[in-house]
Amino acid sequence: MLTKRIIPCLDVKDGQTVKGVNFQNLKYAGDPVSLAKKYSDEGADELVFLDITATNEKRKTIVELVEKVGREVFIPFTVGGGISDIEDIRQILAAGADKISFNSSAVKNPQIITDCVNYFGSQCIVVAIDAKKIDGEYYVHINAGQKNTGKKLLDWAKEAEERGAGEILLTSMDFDGTQKGFDIDMNNLVSKNVNIPVIASGGAGPKSEHFVEVFEKTQVDAALAASIFHFNTLPIKKLKEELLGAGIKTREI
Repeated sequence: MLTKRIIPCLDVKDGQTVKGVNFQNLKYAGDPVSLAKKYSDEGADELVFLDITATNEKRKTIVELVEKVGREVFIPFTVGGGISDIEDIRQILAAGADKISFNSSAVKNPQIITDCVNYFGSQCIVVAIDAKKIDGEYYVHINAGQKNTGKKLLDWAKEAEERGAGEILLTSMDFDGTQKGFDIDMNNLVSKNVNIPVIASGGAGPKSEHFVEVFEKTQVDAALAASIFHFNTLPIKKLKEELLGAGIKTREI
């Protein structure tokens, strides 16, 4: 049985970790470097670091902060936010990241996925997708969820795979920060129709049952969460123990 991954997410704004609900009402959640080290030490399988306002503010990801986080963690580390070309990726990987994540820039210029895969390899390239359900259909949003692209979720996920992306980070805007559980329908739609790993994001609450459900009812390979780890309402070690009790294996702590 393949092991599932548990991934804390550090959403960073102005150099600090923040968290909101449905991409709104952000509040301070801690120092990203300290949190990254804590999660690495506690047995997280990977980390995701997202500079969530880099695209809207038309600036690059904070490379210096990436370097600080990279020095503190000993697990795979993905960085996203404001990445738009090969030089951006080179700098971020050199700063200590293992993978990079495209979102808005990939939607605006899909060829960048192909170009970067050819240059760095699929294993380095994650396509992050923020999706919202509108009139019964999931649509891709960009610019930190502010703009509906009109692209249908599954069409874009399949194109990302065809262009060589190694993984999809799939966030439900409707469930984000609600702590009512993952969007099973959305995660099913994508994970059953692509052949690359899918990370479920958006909606995890302080109940291991939410993780059990998304792993048992969909084909996602990993589950990402933020608030429950930042505020210690469901520590990683406890979550992994409860997952194992439910017959779901993760990397050993």
